[in-house]
Order: sequence, then structure tokens, then C-alpha cells
Amino acid sequence: MSRGPSADKSFRYLLSCFRARVKESIQVEPVLDHLTFLPAETKERILHRAATSGNLAAVDLLLSTLENGYWQPGWTQEFVEALRRAGSGLAARYVDPALADLPSPSFEAAHDECLQLLTLLQPTLVNKLLVRDVLDACVGEELLTVEDRNRISAAETNGNESGVRELLRRIVQKEKWFSTFLNILRQAGYNELVLNLTGVDCSKINTESDTSLAEGSVSCLDESLGHNSNMGSDSGTMGSDSDERKVAERASPVPELQLRPYQMEVAQPALEGKNIIICLPTGSGKTRVAVYITKDHLDKKKQASQPGKVIVLVNKVILVEQLFRKEFNPFLKKWYRIIGLSGDSQLKISFPEVVKSYDVIISTAQILENSLLNQENGEDTCVQLSDFSLIIIDECHHTHKEAVYNNIMRRYLKQKLKNNTFKKENKPVIPLPQIIGLTASPGVGGAKNQAEAVKHILNICANLDAVTIETVKENVEQLKQQIKEPCKKFAITDDNREDPFKKKLLEIMTNIQTYCEMIPKSDFGTQQYEQWVIQMEKKAAKEGNHKGRVCADHLRKYNEALQINDTIRMIDAYNHLETFYNDEKEKRFAVLEDSSDESCDDDGNCHEKEHEDGLKKPLKLDDTDTFLMNLFFENKIMLKKLAKNPNYENEKLTKLRNTILEQFTKAEESARGIIFTKTRQSTYALSQWISENEKFAEVGVRAHHLIGAGHSSEVKPMTQNEQKEVISKFRTGKINLLIATTVAEEGLDIKECNVIICYGLITNEIAMIQARGRARADDSTYILVTTSGSGVIERELVNDFREKMMHKAIHYVQNMKPEDYAHKILELQVQSILEKKMKTKRSIAKHCKDKPSLITFHCKNCSVLAFSGEHIHMIEKMHHVNMTPEFKRLYIVRENKALKSKCADYQTNAEIICKCGQAWGTMMVHKGLDLPCLKIKNFVVVFKNNALKKQYKKWVELPITFPDLDYSEYCWFSDED
Repeated sequence: MSRGPSADKSFRYLLSCFRARVKESIQVEPVLDHLTFLPAETKERILHRAATSGNLAAVDLLLSTLENGYWQPGWTQEFVEALRRAGSGLAARYVDPALADLPSPSFEAAHDECLQLLTLLQPTLVNKLLVRDVLDACVGEELLTVEDRNRISAAETNGNESGVRELLRRIVQKEKWFSTFLNILRQAGYNELVLNLTGVDCSKINTESDTSLAEGSVSCLDESLGHNSNMGSDSGTMGSDSDERKVAERASPVPELQLRPYQMEVAQPALEGKNIIICLPTGSGKTRVAVYITKDHLDKKKQASQPGKVIVLVNKVILVEQLFRKEFNPFLKKWYRIIGLSGDSQLKISFPEVVKSYDVIISTAQILENSLLNQENGEDTCVQLSDFSLIIIDECHHTHKEAVYNNIMRRYLKQKLKNNTFKKENKPVIPLPQIIGLTASPGVGGAKNQAEAVKHILNICANLDAVTIETVKENVEQLKQQIKEPCKKFAITDDNREDPFKKKLLEIMTNIQTYCEMIPKSDFGTQQYEQWVIQMEKKAAKEGNHKGRVCADHLRKYNEALQINDTIRMIDAYNHLETFYNDEKEKRFAVLEDSSDESCDDDGNCHEKEHEDGLKKPLKLDDTDTFLMNLFFENKIMLKKLAKNPNYENEKLTKLRNTILEQFTKAEESARGIIFTKTRQSTYALSQWISENEKFAEVGVRAHHLIGAGHSSEVKPMTQNEQKEVISKFRTGKINLLIATTVAEEGLDIKECNVIICYGLITNEIAMIQARGRARADDSTYILVTTSGSGVIERELVNDFREKMMHKAIHYVQNMKPEDYAHKILELQVQSILEKKMKTKRSIAKHCKDKPSLITFHCKNCSVLAFSGEHIHMIEKMHHVNMTPEFKRLYIVRENKALKSKCADYQTNAEIICKCGQAWGTMMVHKGLDLPCLKIKNFVVVFKNNALKKQYKKWVELPITFPDLDYSEYCWFSDED
């Protein structure tokens, strides 16, 4: 059998999965006697912990020492043998990497049930059982070791009750303890105790029978022990991902919930019932603090016979399951009902019913916001803030402006101010929940000086109604030991390469600008140029200028190609353009379904005609379309040839390659890193680049991309399950390098890394702190790879300065006089409510003036009238659809594999496009109906009363209220009907 590194790895993995169960099955002192590889001073430290803090704390220190240390070959087997010799055979079964001998789930379930039963009946056993009647029998049946007997006898000198307690504490650490202990009690004549433990009257059982009581009357722990296929081969190699998940699910149902001193320090005001913001660095255990506060809160409510209910709000769907599975459910499920809820949940009961049925709800904030809106609209079944006794807001620095967190908190603040009035009038107040905010960095907003930074921190505190923002002050050294500050480095390149590919792109863009008579205000390839092109496109769409709009759209694509060329490979930039133009070409050959292609017979029945060339008919191209298409395809061969020439490759990629190779060669097998980059396109391209380069494989790099789930780019989005699978593989080491967008910056449970690389990415101070916080392994490095003159280095230096401003601002706020702080917070809260009230009034005024029938929607490409606002209906307050037969004749349905995503109650499976080729939205299936779901950004909105033309990015920006869809009115449009 192999006892090398693979066995060590398997041992550490098993220990991480079953740590809590292993801890409860070990007596630390006899185990230490058999460990020859541990230094004497280490043993002394563990024994001192046992003497001062108890056996569990000492076992925890022993396991941590083994996990984090590097020991002589064969140490894992020596530890397993030490467990067996010390009478901890059950613990040995959990951590032996050489055996497929894990206790089964049924064994663990029975063990837990019996343990709870013994706990409940311990007072009876302590009062009625004499230790001397069963002690020798327990040793004879190997339920206790000789050392156990000596310890129990020593405890008995303080009274029989102390001896019984020590006896019970030690026997539950052994295998098959319950059935064996029952037999010993029966043989010693304690039939009444057996009856209490099993419900079976021993006097009615044949005492000469060899059959154990537990075999026929209780869920015993005797089982036929077989090999567990989850354990893999003798070398300790683990099985598949699903196998690993099954092993992880076998971990203790109730792990120990303890806080480190620095965590307890920041949690203390919350444990006293105060509203606070907890500010702890990434990786320091903010969520564990929240779990502890939740249990303490619910326990106190239960003791006081008061209703207690907690909702944990997150801003990303993937965080719902993460917090549920990794934190709240494992620690709290024994006592409280917990559920995770998001828009992707398949739960078929309403949110109000969920709130009634569960003690702890982990939810995306939008779900709560939607329910609160329903309550304001007068719906019968809805949720109110007063239904909760505690609200925990994750990543609470997002509580600002019109963010969903702030919309929820404004309702809280309005009720708080009303309650103050009610108190003065001696009227009953509406109960409000306690608020806890969690963040690694509140940032400083747009602050340019210290005073503005202070105001930003005060604003967040006001929005969350926090009495303080808590940071670690007394246990700073312990926090520093937990959170390692990475070494920051800059990898800068002077990109003076000859770039004929870029020159060709610039030549094409200049031709387009000349053709449409546009004069840019900034350089090609910059963010400023992209913003200018977007403005030109909007302006042309409003004016009905097809030539200007289409040219601006194509210029934007070329500008994106320049940015890709600057970031990744030339071939990636070329592929970006080729994909766009092939897609445009495909749109020109679509199936037409307009009324002109129909003929009617004498009975009035209409039939579609076939075109001479089949069902395919090319759309008519105007001069602008023809010019732009020809311009690309005439230069296509030259562009592709230049893009494939390695002599002109990006120097920044060379710097990145050297950086990765250096870091992974230095760190060897333990290396784990993340590359943060700006776009999904660059994320995917970098992942491909690494997988195609053999040098990376030689140093053990196993890379994969990680992007968000939204449909906002030509790169296929990742589903929630795909994200979870990638993160799981990264955690277990099957993937050791993630290339990610900002989706991985905050919140996600990602393993600590040796190296974090920001690749040409300009961020703010919050993103910088979040990304840097991922590099929390020992001797970790935070590297910025960029080109001189790109502005990245300058922005990073600004971020460093703003981070210092943030810490000073927090310190200032923490040390304000209580009366000054309270006054400022109240002032900011009133200001926020009044500003929202004014915005609402303006919005209501617009709703009253601008009826849906007074607006029309025109294709932003060809300006054709698509529909009137009165034809728009809403589904679930967010999807906008048009079900009229007139509209159906205007669009073409085209399959799009990237859109095939299933959600809770609907799915998207195709896109709808105008007959000019312009995308209009997606075709979604909802409650059995095929519905054209529209994207407002694809239309120009024309206001009839004042002839105003405007483009919007989101429906929420349009000040019009649309009615809900009446399914009974439109169900006859179903294809099935």
C-alpha cells in the first residue's frame, strides 16, 4: 500500500470532511502516548490545552497541528494505529486513507439518535446507576480501556454521580457502544434503565438468548461493515466529484460552533441586540460570525417564549446555496428549520408560506423586495419586515442609492421614524428586526478627501441604521495570524511591438468613419471611444438615421476587437469580428413570415406560399449594409493571416506567461491561483490560451474559466451548476488556476490562494481589497500585470490611498461622540427618505401623464413601427411581453443555443429578430405559453404627445406602468391549442 503524498492528501481530505465526528471520538492523552513523530514540546502544548480547556479543545489543537504540519513518511498510518491502540477505533475508521471502511450514513444516523437519547436520560442514569456495578463489564466487553477505567475510578472519588458522567462521556466514543451498554445494563439487573432507553421490558425477554436487545428493539449500531466505494484505491486517490460530495455530506450533522476571540469581539454588540455593521477582511470568517449571532438570537427568543425569525439577504444567486450548505444548515439544522431561496429555486410554495414555515431563510434580496412591493400594492398574502426578528445583509456595502438592499432598508427607516412618533403619542409601535451588515470593505464611494470618506461611511451606517461599524481592535495580532497579507508586485511591460493587425483594424475604422462622416473625440481602442460610439448610435436611432446607427454599431465591434487585441491574442480579436459578421450574414437569410407570403382560398383559409428558392429568402441589403459587409469580407483573409503570425503577439501575454510559470514552479504541488480579468471574452480566451500551451501543463497548471450567469455577451454564460462544479473542483485541487471576471471577487467560497493576478484590470478600492483578500495562503503574492501608460498602476496607487482613507474614516466614525453620531445618522436617514419621496412623486407624475397608449416602440435599426405601449403586458413584475397577432407577423424566431436556460417558472430557448436582422428579445415559455419577451434596449421609444424619442437600457428606466398579463385572454395563442 502506498504511504506517500497521496495517502497524506487523502488523510487531510478525510479529516476536513469528518473533523467534528473524529473530535468527539478521541481521548487525546492516550493517543499522544503512541505518536513518536510529534516533538515533545508539541505534545506538552496539547496536554496543557487539555488541562486548561478540556479534551475537545486539546483534540482540536492536535488535529490542526497534524493538518498544518509536514511530518515524516508514514505518519498517517502511525496516527491511525495510535487511535486504535488508545481505544478510538471509530475515529480511526474515519481517517484511515488506506481502507474503504467508512461508517455508513445509517450507522451515523443511529449513533446520533442514540446519543441524543442518552443525553435526554442522563439525569436518570446519574441518579440510578452505580459505577462499580458496570465498570468491569465495560472493560471486559472492550467498551472501555484500562486507562478509561482508571480515569472513571478517579472521578468516582468525587462521588458516584461524577463517575457515571465520566463513564457515559467515554463509552459514547466507542464503536457499537449502545447495544453493548444495553446488554451490560441488562446483565447487571438494571432492567428499568433498559426500559427507559429502549421501551422494551427486559423481564419479558429470554435472558438465555444471545440476541442483543438492540438487534430487535432499537436502531442499534451493530452493522455489517463493508467497503465504501467512495474511498477509491489503496493509494488514497479520491473518486469523482459526486463521490466527494457524498463524502462531504457524511460530515457531522452538528459541527461545533465556536468563534475565535477576534470574531467574538466584533459580534458582541450584535449579541446584545444592537444594529451593527461587521467589517472583517475576506477569509476571516464573517459568515461564521453571522451563524453564531443567528443561533444566539433564536435561542434567546425561544427562552423568552418570543417569536424569532431570521432572514439572510445576499446579492448573488450562487451565494444562497453556498451559505445554506456550507454554513447555516450544518451548524443550525439540529435546532431550527432552514431553507435557501432564490429565483432559480424550484420550490413551489409562495415566499410568504416559506416565511411562515422556516426559522432561517437565506434568500436573494430581490425576493424579499418583490414581496414587500406586493404588500404595498394591497395583496392579501405578503411579507412585512415585522415578520422577521433579525435581518442579516451580506456584502452590505451595496446598501446605497437605488440598490435593492437600500430599497428594503428605506422601508425599515420609514417605519422606525413612524415608531418614534407613535411613542410620543403613546400608541403601539410596529416591531422592527435587528439589522446586521457584513462587509470586507465599505469603501469610500467617490470621495476625493477625508471628509467625503467619513460622510460615505456615515451614509452606509445610516442606511443600515447601525449604532456602530465594528472592526477588530483588541485582537489585531490574532487576526493578522489568520489573514496573511500578500506580497504585492507589479509586472509591467512596455508594449512597443510592431502590430500590423492593429494597423489594419484602424484603417478599416477610419474608412467607416469617413463613409458616415463621423469625427471621434477620442483615440481608437479606448473606453472613451466606446462611450462616444454608443452615444452616436443612440442619437442616430432617435433621428431615424439608419446609416449612422449601423456604422456606429460596427465601429463599436471594431473597437472591442482593438481592446481584445490589447489584452489577449490577435486571433481572439479576429474571432470576435468574424463571429459578429457571420451572425450578421446569417440574419440576412432568414425565414420570412409576413402576410405578403400568404394566399387565401375561396373558403377564407390562408396558406403560406413557398419562395422559388425554397423557404429561404435573402433580406434586402441597403447601401450601408453592403458597404460594411464587403469591407470586412474583403479584408478577412489579410486580417486572419496577420492574427496568426506569432511574431506580432501581445507582450503582455508574455509577461503573464512568465508570471504564471514562475509562481507555479515556486509553489509546486500546493499552488493555487486566480487571474482576474475584465471581460467574459478575455476570461474564456485566456483559459483556451493556457490549455493550448504545453509549458503550463509541465508545471502542473490546471486552468478553467469562471464567469457569471447573465446573458449579456456573446460568450455563453455559465449556469449556476457549472459555476458550482468549477468552484468545487478548484477547492479540491482538480483545478488550481481560475480565470475569472469580478464574479469571484466577493462572497464566493473559494479556497485560499498562493497567487492572485489582476490582468490589465482597473478596479476601485473595494474590488482591490476583495481580490487581494483571496491571496490568503502562506507566502502568497498579489500581482498586477499591465502595460506602462495604461493607467492601471496609477489607479492601484489611488486605491491604496483610498483604502487608507477608508480605515481612517471608520476610525473617525467609531470615535465620534454618541450624541453627535446619533444626530448625524438621523439627519442622513431623514434626507434619504425625503429624496426617495421626491423621486417617487416625480415618477407618479410621469405615470399619470404618460399612459402606455401614448408611446410607440420602433426598431432601433430600421425604425419600423413595432407596437404601441398599450400592447405591452408584464409577467411577475419584470418580463415585458407582446402577445398581439399583429406583432407576431413582424418578427422571426431564431434558435439560439446560448439562451437555452431554465429558471423557476420559465425558460428561454430562442431569440426574436426584426426582418431587418435586429434582435428584439427572446422567446420564453411560461405556464405553457410561448411568449415574445422584449428587451427595451433594442427599440426607440417615441412619445406621441411631444414627439420625444428616447432609448433606454432597462425597462425600469421607462416611467410607464404596464398591466399584468391576463392568461385567460391570451391562452388561445398557444401552439398546442
